[in-house]
Amino acid sequence: MPKLPECDNCLLYSHNPHLVCVVHPDGVEGESCLDFRLDPNAKAEELWQPEGASYYNSELILQPQQRWTQQQKLELLDWHPMFTGRCPQCSAEFDRDWSARVHWDCQNPECGWMDDTV
Repeated sequence: MPKLPECDNCLLYSHNPHLVCVVHPDGVEGESCLDFRLDPNAKAEELWQPEGASYYNSELILQPQQRWTQQQKLELLDWHPMFTGRCPQCSAEFDRDWSARVHWDCQNPECGWMDDTV
């Protein structure tokens, strides 16, 4: 029987394994039903998602495992040159061309600090 996903929330749905609904007992032919009427008493579908996942266009997407804890991410804001604009070791100022920068190694020859977080 061709039943649509919307049938479960339709006022005309029969809740019978042998009939789809009162108007279309054998189901509908096509992508939609012109007789669909939202049932105000229908249970809302709960989209459960595990931690680290989210829905995009009704599809559950698992996020990759993060290598940093929340605390480590917050600490990174305090010392990394991407956020401070200064070398964490010698306080030398970095150029402000942030969009093209990939590596955050200190250009001060006396310092030698290298970003090993990437």
